[in-house]
Amino acid sequence: MFSNLLGDAYKPSDEEMFMNDRHRDYFRRKLIAWKDDILRESKETLAALQSENENHPDFADRASSETDRSIELRARDRQRKLISKIDAALSRIDEGTYGYCEETGDPIALRRLDARPIATLSVEAQERHEKRERIYRDD
Repeated sequence: MFSNLLGDAYKPSDEEMFMNDRHRDYFRRKLIAWKDDILRESKETLAALQSENENHPDFADRASSETDRSIELRARDRQRKLISKIDAALSRIDEGTYGYCEETGDPIALRRLDARPIATLSVEAQERHEKRERIYRDD
């Protein structure tokens, strides 16, 4: 998705000190590239929605167009929330707390952060969180 925008072939390694300068720089660039991709796609979507803003004489065409528009607006809302999470991750990098589990304070695995750079919980803490959610949801 956005990894090709990172420029070099550097990948954080467990052999290095956790969240060293290279790690932080790598994840900062990855998050910024991801955010830039989302913003670019959002602008393209907005332009498409504005150009699509035509009056359809056929009810079926109009209904189809409204459904497409609704789906796009929901996707944009998800993207807005994702950008907020990316900004929060960038703030954690600046604060020096990025890469550490908010629940336990333990380092989050580099593989998890590489796959989901906005992660705030370790895999174990995330699993506990999801298990609690299922229990309360079933009540």
